[in-house]
Amino acid sequence: MSNTPVVTESAYLTLHYRLAAHDGADIVSTFNDNPATLQLGTGQLAPFLEACLIGLPEGAHQTFELQPEQGFGARNPELIQRVSKATLDENSFSGDGYAIGDLVEFNAPGGGRFAGVLRSIDDKGAVFDFNHPLAGQPLRFEVKIIGIL
Repeated sequence: MSNTPVVTESAYLTLHYRLAAHDGADIVSTFNDNPATLQLGTGQLAPFLEACLIGLPEGAHQTFELQPEQGFGARNPELIQRVSKATLDENSFSGDGYAIGDLVEFNAPGGGRFAGVLRSIDDKGAVFDFNHPLAGQPLRFEVKIIGIL
């Protein structure tokens, strides 16, 4: 019987982690810096990343290959929307210049915010992609569990 602690759904842990695109390009990584200390179940990591950690023992160093549906989901063509010039003006600061590829935030009904990537723009409005930028992409998640409290 081992006394090595394992990650639970509410574990407080210190770890190094790397989230990378399928081509290996880092999206975020702590491996070259200080490790992260976080508590699972509090929204500090995406739920699908937390799920990979459950049951891992202290000291584990593991890499997970995640398909798009295990990560940020498939791309949804319905989330590519045309936005009127009036809506764009309401949500921008005077003088904002937009370039293709910019991430633009909008006010949501009910007071929240959401963002989309500008795909095209003309005098009447613009087309935005409101899919998560990583939707439709396989991901690689590497973790090294340093300590579990």
